[in-house]
Formats: sequence, C-alpha cells, structure tokens
Amino acid sequence: MTFSNPAGNASAAATGYVRALLDLLGSRNPLDVMAELVPWLEARLLTGSESALRKPEAPGKWSVVQVVQHLADSDLVAGYRIRMVVAENSPPLQGYDQDRWAREFQYDQVPLAAALDQLRSLRTANLRLWNRLTSDQLERVGVHSERGPKALVTFCGSWEPTIWCIGAKSTGFWPRVADV
Repeated sequence: MTFSNPAGNASAAATGYVRALLDLLGSRNPLDVMAELVPWLEARLLTGSESALRKPEAPGKWSVVQVVQHLADSDLVAGYRIRMVVAENSPPLQGYDQDRWAREFQYDQVPLAAALDQLRSLRTANLRLWNRLTSDQLERVGVHSERGPKALVTFCGSWEPTIWCIGAKSTGFWPRVADV
C-alpha cells in the first residue's frame, strides 16, 4: 500500500487509503500518536543534513521538508474541519489537492524549523481541542467531498498525516533520512 493520497484519484482510493492508515494505527489511541509526532520528528530531523532533508524520496515524490510542511498544513485544515463539524450541522468538508498546495505554497522553499514550528503550534492546539470534545460532539457528522459523511469520532482526516508517518517509518524512508 502506498501512503500517499493523490488528488487525482482520491475518491476512488479513499476507502482503501483510510483502511490502510487505520490498520497501521491498530489499537493505539490516535491522540497519543498525534502527540508523539513532533518530538519524534525533531529528534531525528534537526541534526540531519540540509541537502538530505531536501532530497525527494524518489522522482515525483516529496522531500522530508516538504512532508513536514504538508503535515503542518494538514493540521491547519484538520483544525478548521473539527471546528466546522462541532459548530455546524453536517457541514461540507472540502478536500484539497495536496500536490497543488505543495507547488503553490512552495513547500520546497520552506525552512525546516519554520515547518516544525507551525506543526508544533497547530498540533498542540488541535490536541487541546480534541481532548475537550464531549461524546455528543464526537458523534457530530461532517460530509467530506471525497469520503462522504463521517462522524467526527471516526473522521480520519485529522490524524491521517501522523499515521502516514507511521507508514513512512515502516518503509525505511524516515530512518534513511535520519541517519544522514
């Protein structure tokens, strides 16, 4: 299973993609996994060489720095989506083209420290929000443009990027970069 979800076939691949991510999560609490990510990244990336961290995994793939910026932007989107689901009645949750975001927002030019700072700040805010939600709020539904109706408690969109990192770790990509 690949752990990227390109916009071009997101609707068709959504079920398998989400299932693979949830399988990686297993019985672990998503909030615990989310809380572990930034310290895990910092321990491995802040000592890596700039050139290695900016080298794409493979042709057509992102570099580590681009992935970290994507994680930060994903947390930005997740925070908005959580708030919409809690505050509105079955709100539409628009999908987005992550590759276009990477191009338009120049992920390849972002300083690693800035991406990590953004991720740390947004992740902290999102975890604080998640931990305050009531059971009634967790049952509220949003309608994702690619994945359809989802109760907040089962909506993978807010922790997908963290689980993607578990997948990336299992493929050897992250340790290879961390060892340079």
